[in-house]
Amino acid sequence: MAMNNDKLSYRAMSMDDIPAILAIEQEAFSSPWTEEAFVNELKNNMFAKYVVMEYGGELIGYGGMWIIMDEAHVTNIAIRSDVRGLGLGDRLMSQLRRTAIFYGAVRMTLEVRVSNVHAQRLYRKHGFEPAGVRPNYYSDNNEDALIMWAELEASRSGTGEGNQ
Repeated sequence: MAMNNDKLSYRAMSMDDIPAILAIEQEAFSSPWTEEAFVNELKNNMFAKYVVMEYGGELIGYGGMWIIMDEAHVTNIAIRSDVRGLGLGDRLMSQLRRTAIFYGAVRMTLEVRVSNVHAQRLYRKHGFEPAGVRPNYYSDNNEDALIMWAELEASRSGTGEGNQ
């Protein structure tokens, strides 16, 4: 399936998006977030910034982060299973970086399963480097999380690669 870039758009997540988000969560993660978790993020967490990706008006992906001072902490990022493998995760990650920079972040961090080499490859492409391990981070199987960090400064000045 070829993606028509004119039909691809991004916007802030709203409460109405939660049912579609939960469906993607169930597909993407062995320990998916609950409806209550997303409601709490949108209503009560002043640090939370969530973005949805739409194609032709249909929600196909989302990502979220907490922006605290000058650091952005990615909480989740996922693409609907039927449109994976088309480079959409890469585009969504670029949008999260742009959003983080817009809100004043100069560094970005995330945790990823040590076994998830596919996601790690995507994050490395966006400048993330391993910085440590959180032992037994994931409650479903006690898998370790790789902590990764990226500097966002280069993107802010407009000289960084990946600007579109």
